[in-house]
Amino acid sequence: QVQLVESGGGLVQPGGSLRLSCAASGFVFSGYAMSWYRQAPGKEREFVAGIRRADTGIEYRDAVKGRFTSDRDNAQNTVYLEMHLLKPADTAVYYCHAWNYSQHVYWGQGTQVTVSS
Repeated sequence: QVQLVESGGGLVQPGGSLRLSCAASGFVFSGYAMSWYRQAPGKEREFVAGIRRADTGIEYRDAVKGRFTSDRDNAQNTVYLEMHLLKPADTAVYYCHAWNYSQHVYWGQGTQVTVSS
């Protein structure tokens, strides 16, 4: 059974930091590109960061460049999103996404990140 389980979300003040984790199981983790998306209330889900399989490249949306860092641990089947200098505009539900460059796409259930004073 495929599972993507996000954790690490919460309430943080502007300028603060959080580290999200996504633990994967039920598929060959190293063969999948792993990404983070987010969805704010009333808005469409948007790409945040993505790591290609075998760590062959990482991409970030412009709004988070220099503040967010993503990495993966293939031995632990886990992908991380380190978020710094958080802004109220970063408030959203953050989702973990897995894609095998073919027909298999998996989503986690999401974790809420709220940036507010």
